[in-house]
Amino acid sequence: METAQPSPLGALLVRTHYEFDKLRFMGPTRHTAEGYAHFLGTQLDKPDVCVFVADLDGEVVGYTYAAIEPRDWMALRDSAGAIYDILVDPARRQHGVGRKLLDATLEFLKERGAPRVVLSTAEQNEPAQRLFEKAGFRRTMIEMTRETTS
Repeated sequence: METAQPSPLGALLVRTHYEFDKLRFMGPTRHTAEGYAHFLGTQLDKPDVCVFVADLDGEVVGYTYAAIEPRDWMALRDSAGAIYDILVDPARRQHGVGRKLLDATLEFLKERGAPRVVLSTAEQNEPAQRLFEKAGFRRTMIEMTRETTS
């Protein structure tokens, strides 16, 4: 297994989602970058998983994390490619990095036989939703959350 370096982009992903909805998403800690990097490191040797990075002059400016998932009776979904994360450094957005990462990820999943690709995006993340819609994704599910303490 490859050793992963701390992931500032992974930490940014956690912080961003937490800011969207502090009750729904896990909160960042001082160990988030290391924890996220460790988690991604556990995925690297799996044949149907991809972690792609966008590198600009030796600096990681974006990444995707995706995999092939089997039929899921709970989700009522046949086998599919699943994109779990796609993130571009905010300073590098609007230059096609996200689209290139998305296209490479879609190609990886297609090459492994995925008949479809699914993903989730935060309700408030309209820029990501526009990227996905331009790439041909359509809305199919709406996640709703309720706290049990309500």
